[in-house]
Amino acid sequence: MSDPGFRVGVGFDFHPFEEDGRLVLGGVTIPFDRGLRGHSDADALLHAVMDALLGAAGLSDIGSLFPDTDPRYENISSLILLEKVFRLVRGKGYRVGNVDIVVLAEAPKIQPHVPAIRANIARTLHVSPEDVGVKATTMEERGVIGRREGIAAQAVALVYRDRPETGTR
Repeated sequence: MSDPGFRVGVGFDFHPFEEDGRLVLGGVTIPFDRGLRGHSDADALLHAVMDALLGAAGLSDIGSLFPDTDPRYENISSLILLEKVFRLVRGKGYRVGNVDIVVLAEAPKIQPHVPAIRANIARTLHVSPEDVGVKATTMEERGVIGRREGIAAQAVALVYRDRPETGTR
């Protein structure tokens, strides 16, 4: 089969809420009475994007690249990690085509923050904000998300080669 010159990856992440923490999604601090628990800034949205990009480029996942046992990544901004992922993807000869993200949360409302989230991701990945889709949905008060125990995000990313390869695999 010929290499079509593009690849697709999927990423998913979940972080539970914790009292007295900061809620960061897409690099945007969102006012809320709880934050997300994690080793870094617990930005579930960006973690899903990073895993989607890494998967599309045939690279390892963020847990392998930025382990939660490494003190260098404690409380680090996920925008910094996304920049590192972007450089890895570029190093494999790929450019980012687009990313599309769904945030699963009963609360808080994500929609007012979507333009800032899109701008952060677009700037970091060197794409247009129109190439970054961000949507939110609820779980209709069901399951761990519906009980407001945390937030999850799923992302899909398309990457393409600078120059499509020819030949067979």
